[in-house]
Amino acid sequence: MVAAQAVFLLSDATGETAEHMVSAALSQFRDRPVNVRRFTNVRSKNQVYEALDQALASGGLVVYTMVNADLAQLVYHECDALGIPCIDLLSPLLMRLSEFLGHSPNEMPGLLRGMNEDYFRRIDAVEFTVKHDDGQECRNLHKADIVLAGVSRTSKTPVSIYLAHRGWKVANVPIVFGIDPPPELLEVEPTRVVGLIIEPHRLLELRAARLANLKQNPRSDYAAYEQIEEEIRAAKRLFRRQRWAIIDVSTRAVEETANEILQKLKLL
Repeated sequence: MVAAQAVFLLSDATGETAEHMVSAALSQFRDRPVNVRRFTNVRSKNQVYEALDQALASGGLVVYTMVNADLAQLVYHECDALGIPCIDLLSPLLMRLSEFLGHSPNEMPGLLRGMNEDYFRRIDAVEFTVKHDDGQECRNLHKADIVLAGVSRTSKTPVSIYLAHRGWKVANVPIVFGIDPPPELLEVEPTRVVGLIIEPHRLLELRAARLANLKQNPRSDYAAYEQIEEEIRAAKRLFRRQRWAIIDVSTRAVEETANEILQKLKLL
């Protein structure tokens, strides 16, 4: 049986960049057992020395990603002096980018990780929002950053998705005339809920167009002006009773409504 060899990953941040790259490379050597050890947040000379002592003792390979130029040089010179094979994954790229962009790197450990965290936060927000569209999964409303309520065709879904792409977990709940709203909605902290309203004539236009697209009867109660007026009045009464912020979406674009929501909820 082939003895496992060791790869030591050194990083002045989380080390995830190095680990992902090494894992991708090792996938080409599946028949060779390798133990990977990660040393994270290496910010001092003593931490470098301790890690390299272990690499020397086990005859390992050192792979490092140091945005701090001094620490990167220290690892390189120590490995050279001790005869430890090493690979610098980050410095050559930083140097080339510096030459290309005509600007020195910031040397702030964790910048890439911060970008990744923001990316995954947005992905999580979109997934949450899609799962909680149009009154789905009401039991999880308490987990939403923002909850939107409104009668049909008040832009709840497009506004929710827009906000999700900005990193907010949004749920939206339809307010149906003559039917009590879900109790979970009424239990949400009022400062996280926004009621969307719209001018009756504008709502009539939207609903009539929807019925036409669906090839359904345009004279149904859904598109009856008197019914629409009563729906909106009932929704306003609910919103005021619950002390929710109210936004009129009649003439607002999706992004305008979204920004108004963030301002009303003091999230900007």
